[in-house]
Amino acid sequence: MKFPFCRENCRENFPRPQRFFLAALLASAGLLFACATGRESAAPRQTDLRPPAKAFLQMPERASGVMPQSLSQTGAFPDTAGLVPAPALIPYDLLVSFWSDGAAKSRWISLPAGKIKFAPTGAWVFPRGTVFVKHFELATDETHPEIKRRLETRLLVCDADGAVYGVVYKWRADQRDADLLATNFTEAIPIKTATGTRTQTWYYPGRQDCLTCHTANAGYVLGVQTRQLNRDYTYASGLTGNELRVWNHFGLFDTNFCEAALPAYPKLARAEDQTRTLADRARSYLDANCAQCHRPRGTVAYFDARYDTPLDRQNLINGPVLIDERLDHPHVIAPNDPWRSILYLRANTTEAFKMPPLARNTVDEAGMKLLRQWIASLPGPPVLPPPEISPRGGTFDRPVTATLRSEPGADIRYTLDGTVPTAMDLPYEKPVPLTGPTILRAKAFKPGFTPSITAQEIFLMSE
Repeated sequence: MKFPFCRENCRENFPRPQRFFLAALLASAGLLFACATGRESAAPRQTDLRPPAKAFLQMPERASGVMPQSLSQTGAFPDTAGLVPAPALIPYDLLVSFWSDGAAKSRWISLPAGKIKFAPTGAWVFPRGTVFVKHFELATDETHPEIKRRLETRLLVCDADGAVYGVVYKWRADQRDADLLATNFTEAIPIKTATGTRTQTWYYPGRQDCLTCHTANAGYVLGVQTRQLNRDYTYASGLTGNELRVWNHFGLFDTNFCEAALPAYPKLARAEDQTRTLADRARSYLDANCAQCHRPRGTVAYFDARYDTPLDRQNLINGPVLIDERLDHPHVIAPNDPWRSILYLRANTTEAFKMPPLARNTVDEAGMKLLRQWIASLPGPPVLPPPEISPRGGTFDRPVTATLRSEPGADIRYTLDGTVPTAMDLPYEKPVPLTGPTILRAKAFKPGFTPSITAQEIFLMSE
């Protein structure tokens, strides 16, 4: 068969690093190289064609070393202003990305001499001197989402001792280079909207923050594993190939795995992939956003968020909780009851008890929609939502009249002393006058339904 990218064509039209990677991509797709004379030959495994990467790039071998003060000094981008990666950097992407406040991310890996210790499940092990580069940009004009501002570029280095360290470079105002951050930093970023301007808070993690998630228990490197890279990826050449197959043909792994096994390897499910079940998609989301900590010997909790763990062993559905957030009968995931699902409650807030607790200042609305749909699909009795209390609590300079509302047919019971309402407490029949400091709590009841959780507002009266 003829194919426009023969060896002669590649040599003439692509620079050396792109040519090598294109050769591996063609080989991974099982394509044949056709030369100008029409002769064809099977594309070989490209073990010897990968351009060499310098171990550690220009980064120190250990976190105690002297760090480059600017991104342009790290060796990752020879043209930093143009964000042109070094020739040996290999681009990659993930099936399901960690939520980073809506930022767009680009990723590369610099792999020195040595091979990745491949595993169909669990974490891979990377050679010392491997450097992962992750770049963040944020759309700053909602009317033109293509307009993005460079925020930060993070480097994760597999150090000389078999662990990792991370550094963060914050981009300058002129967007031509980025400077090393000595500690974490929070910035208010103006975002243009159709009606004006809003402010989004961005958290730049410090070096110690990186080690909060990139732990030995989590395998140090997050995301770069079989279930995330078992996907099609479109490269700069315009060709598309399965990332695992391409990396295999590129000679990155310590074993040349049998590619016939690829369909049987685990594969995360995107939220929008309607060919996969709701459970698969929700569990994939939890794997990407929670599993670095929520796993055996991880954070103090009872559930395992790893997709590799079968659902019936994850302790998710009806799983016990360590912190009940003062709810009655809460679970990690309560079937058909998002209000008693502690995992959802903490992911769907920006309050102090939010999860994940680090570097998240907005709610992932699409992710929360997915979790709600999954919870609603789980078999369980119908549940009443908590009553709505209007106005919201706060400090008032005059008496307030509070209105309670629930769904039709529900019986609302309330208290004014901070106790949890029962079916025997005051029934709500008309607006409630509040003339002094009050903790108003309300709960809805209806035959055949699980009672609602307790709604609460605190009202203070200024003198």
